[in-house]
Amino acid sequence: MIALFELEFEEAWDKHFAKLDKTEQERIWKKIQQLKALEKARHLKHGLPFFVLETGQYRVCFSEENKTRTILFAGNHKQYEKWLKQQ
Repeated sequence: MIALFELEFEEAWDKHFAKLDKTEQERIWKKIQQLKALEKARHLKHGLPFFVLETGQYRVCFSEENKTRTILFAGNHKQYEKWLKQQ
């Protein structure tokens, strides 16, 4: 049985996402929606409590608590690296 997760979004999660073209936004949005049923995701290194989902050159970072996944970031790899350094 697949556990379904509720999705929440941090206030500035779409800072970089909003600047992408519509085609890329749609592709990333589909991946974000898959997080509702995705069983496993890659855990970020450095001891941070985040997970990362990759879609091509783009990254979606989220945290997970109980049955809720909170989207923290969506953007390209370069933006992801900058975001990660700020955490």
